[in-house]
Amino acid sequence: MSLVDKIKEVENEMAKTQKNKATSYHLGQLKAKLAKLKRDLLMPTSGGGGGGGVGFDVAKTGVARIGFVGFPSVGKSTLMSKLTGTHSEVGAYEFTTLTTVPGVVQYKGAKLQILDLPGIIEGAKDGKGRGRQVIAVARTCSLIFIVLDVLKPMTDKKIIEKELEGFGIRLNKKPPAIIFKKKEKGGISITNTVPLTHITPEEVKAVLSEYKIHNADITFKEDNTIDDLIDVVEANRIYIPCIYVLNKIDQISIEELDLIYKIPNAVPISSHHEWNFDELLETMWKKLALVRIYTKPKGQLPDYEEPVVMTSDKSSVEDFCNNIHKSIMEQFKCAYVWGSSVKHNPQKVGKEHILQDEDVVQIVKKI
Repeated sequence: MSLVDKIKEVENEMAKTQKNKATSYHLGQLKAKLAKLKRDLLMPTSGGGGGGGVGFDVAKTGVARIGFVGFPSVGKSTLMSKLTGTHSEVGAYEFTTLTTVPGVVQYKGAKLQILDLPGIIEGAKDGKGRGRQVIAVARTCSLIFIVLDVLKPMTDKKIIEKELEGFGIRLNKKPPAIIFKKKEKGGISITNTVPLTHITPEEVKAVLSEYKIHNADITFKEDNTIDDLIDVVEANRIYIPCIYVLNKIDQISIEELDLIYKIPNAVPISSHHEWNFDELLETMWKKLALVRIYTKPKGQLPDYEEPVVMTSDKSSVEDFCNNIHKSIMEQFKCAYVWGSSVKHNPQKVGKEHILQDEDVVQIVKKI
């Protein structure tokens, strides 16, 4: 029996099983079994996995990578060529782009790599078409643009979300607040700091027994679900921010546009007429959470032309120095900072100080 058939068999059994106290252990095992089968399908243990292929290994450039995902012919290639000046084959029929096309967009002094991924098709996570290769590249992105045709946004949106979820990509979500530690003996110990309404201790034990884990400490810090627990045990999920780019707004009315603005994380645009690109780029910048730091050589004005751009989770003075050159830290004495991260301008700080957007830094070296 193939993996796809095994997955269908488990899904059918889950659909037939009623959820109650008596079946919670069985359902927990089935969910864990399903997650394991999907992992085996997407990441084969033998050679010839789904990540490579012609045109799919793209060297990472710039401070962040943005992947354009969507069904064929929704305007991804047009949008990318307008943003970056890179030409990706544009056609009014399905499946024009067949390989990953990279481009670079310059915004607020930051170089951002943009990848136009080939049109996704339903069933990509089950190995259909080149969908598996497309989503494998999508996993390496800092941000995903799901480009949708504004005339049918909700149907396509749900299909693409399901495909990406099936590949271990979690959109606009944070990792579950679950602390999971394996141990050598002592059985399963479950603690929770909030009441759990979606998961029972039996289901937790069922999931862990499916993974052959019989000794572990688990702490739930929020009201998590069984899927959250499986994500933590699998430990291969990727959490990526996402923007829904609703293209072709030139074909709808103002009233319809007002409704579309109510969709969370959505930005309506027209790539053909270049409408609303400003909002798209600004939303992209916020989602990427990038920080621009300006250098100031001693006795000179700050260099506002070429900032050092870093991600906000790696924005210490040490990260800033390493971004310029790895050898700087060997001679580092202290730094003077002007900007919103300090109380006084300038303020003397050490290497652990966390910088904020548009701070100015002067590095002092050991004599």
